Amino acid sequence: MVLETQITWIGPELRLLGETSSGASVVVDHVLPDEERPQNGPTPMQLVLMGLAGCTSMDVISILKKKRQPFTGLQVKVSGERREEHPKVFTKIHLEFLVTGHDVSPTAVERAIQLSQDKYCSAAAMLREVAEITTSYQILED
Repeated sequence: MVLETQITWIGPELRLLGETSSGASVVVDHVLPDEERPQNGPTPMQLVLMGLAGCTSMDVISILKKKRQPFTGLQVKVSGERREEHPKVFTKIHLEFLVTGHDVSPTAVERAIQLSQDKYCSAAAMLREVAEITTSYQILED
């Protein structure tokens, strides 16, 4: 499978428009410390974390549905630590899964997260090559 995207500078600052071959788009932005303007989109490295969260979320949702778990919501909060020197790759990433529902099995949630991280999530597999990825979860009663 080949995935295609493109990025176009829509400046004059460090603002870009990312577009997929299917027509989806996102503004990618970066505000320098001395700039006094609002940030209109995520930075490239924030997009990396969002990609990881999206990848693992899709897995966990699919697995919990297959396990017929009575969940009604999922949110994944991600934090990433980066090296100080260039290239400023992530060295540590933490994913916190917030699962909402009534009588959701902690064992099912743990297994879904484990399967995503160890087997299914391509983004996690790539990032694990450079960063330590940890996870935690909370089940929030509806």
